[in-house]
Amino acid sequence: MAQPGFWDKQEAAKAVIEESNSIKSWLEPWQALDGRVSELRALVELLEEEDDEELAEEFASGVDELTKGVEALELRTMLQGDDDHRGAIITIHPGAGGTESQDWAQMLVRMYTRWAERGGFTVNVLDLQPAEEAGIKSATLEINGESAYGFLKAEGGVHRLVRISPFDAQARRHTSFASVFIYPQVDDSIEIEINDDDLRVDTYRASGAGGQHVNKTDSAVRLTHAPTGIVVQCQQERSQHKNRATAMKMLLARLYQHALEEKEKERAVLEASKRDIGFGNQIRSYVFQPYTMVNDHRTELKITDVQSVMDGAIDPFIEAYLKKLGAA
Repeated sequence: MAQPGFWDKQEAAKAVIEESNSIKSWLEPWQALDGRVSELRALVELLEEEDDEELAEEFASGVDELTKGVEALELRTMLQGDDDHRGAIITIHPGAGGTESQDWAQMLVRMYTRWAERGGFTVNVLDLQPAEEAGIKSATLEINGESAYGFLKAEGGVHRLVRISPFDAQARRHTSFASVFIYPQVDDSIEIEINDDDLRVDTYRASGAGGQHVNKTDSAVRLTHAPTGIVVQCQQERSQHKNRATAMKMLLARLYQHALEEKEKERAVLEASKRDIGFGNQIRSYVFQPYTMVNDHRTELKITDVQSVMDGAIDPFIEAYLKKLGAA
């Protein structure tokens, strides 16, 4: 039989191991960079003694590698928030504008999926509500991987698209909006209590494009948290049980984010003039016509290669935002 305090000691040991691993994850990259600096210094001494083209190329390549390593470590130092190490949950909603905005929301889903794949993250579709003609009514993605939330928190806000609409027979230019919400994933280390009396559970028949994938039972689940008014839903699985479990995961993330926002509300009011991001604020414009430009209104970083951005190359925007946030 375990002695009193046994599990407390186990938890303490686990915490020490986790802290040790965290320290190691910082020391090892730093030691690797320090070793690379020593190697480059040795190359400089050799080049001073002898003008060797091969050594010069090796030195130039080493400097590039060292620069990238320093930049990566510098960017990581900016992820110091309590939840920055967590995975992320992204919810995307189209704005007013019907099919055009719904298509834009789907384009953003693809952009973040491609970004995650490029960065070695895994993507799990928690919920996807297709629109009638084209695009989506809403989507919720789970991005799994170290610091996914720390990076993606830069993406929360309203995204604006300007293009000639493929849905307009007169080929007129349209402006569309979509809102992106970012939440940290919640795990067992975070305790969130939900009173059953505060939770309303509705089931309904999942919608779809037809054919064999249309559910014939009420498998879709919608959860409403009465005190906060937060509503989540999931219809991705055939099983009502799986949909409810996924919806609960989404609700916990939303409630955790809500609690953080309530905790920071007083400070946010005092620093309202410094805030760069928030729901309802336009953070970035993507112009396809008459010229091509993606402009982040918070950092004023502009990239003309719109297609690469839509293929997931959004790291420059994320890095610029984190650097500005860190310097604030």
